Amino acid sequence: MIDLHCHLLPGIDDGATDLETSLEMARIAVEDGVTLIACTPHQMPGYYENTASGIRQAVIDLQAQLDAAGVALRLTTGADVHLVPDMAAGLREGRLMTLANGRYFLFEPPHNTAPPRLADAVFDTMAAGFHPIITHPERLRWIEDHYDTMTLLAKSGAWMQLTAGSITGRFGKRAQYWSERMLDEGLVHLIASDAHNLRARIPKLSSAVEAVAQRLGEQAAQDMVVTRPWAVIENASPSECPPAVGRGPAKRGFWSGLFGSRG
Repeated sequence: MIDLHCHLLPGIDDGATDLETSLEMARIAVEDGVTLIACTPHQMPGYYENTASGIRQAVIDLQAQLDAAGVALRLTTGADVHLVPDMAAGLREGRLMTLANGRYFLFEPPHNTAPPRLADAVFDTMAAGFHPIITHPERLRWIEDHYDTMTLLAKSGAWMQLTAGSITGRFGKRAQYWSERMLDEGLVHLIASDAHNLRARIPKLSSAVEAVAQRLGEQAAQDMVVTRPWAVIENASPSECPPAVGRGPAKRGFWSGLFGSRG
């Protein structure tokens, strides 16, 4: 399995606090069946001013530490890119990081408030030749009122990436509801750990993969953690990848009344 979203680099943002934590997180990932991780610290102006060169060097340094410790995990570069006015230009100029130096990049929308013209910002990056992966849409506080925006983005070519813990209920019923709805409606392309630490945010994918396999089938689950992630690493065209699949409109019940889209 490949984990495309992990805050594994020590002391660089709100992820692993030190090298010991990074090494232990890496061991947990390997034990869970992960062979490759994209180290994706935040690039968030005013909070985490991580530069592309700094991230690349930190990945090189951590890979050397993993190799020395005998941890069989391969690392690649990336970042959790936050919304900025010149996002397409930042990607084109290399100030904002893509995954494995290719066309794909992680895009984390603002968590608490829906930004104006979000879709336009995403489409601008696509017009510039990049392929956005929207991270943890199921955990956004505003998804209830703007679920139609996520649907539009997914159907227009952006990829949606769920956090593994959301699927298994680690982030609560609300995130689990939206995860299951997006899965059922065929909007989900990837699963990643978004791991930060050794407590509640650990780098494990297998439980979520099992849950998706039970819901959509084994092939759909493997496409989310092997087929499409490998295409990202290889910088393959999205057209070469299997499309996202679902099982039709999700059955609505009690949670639909609390979390259902009002947009």
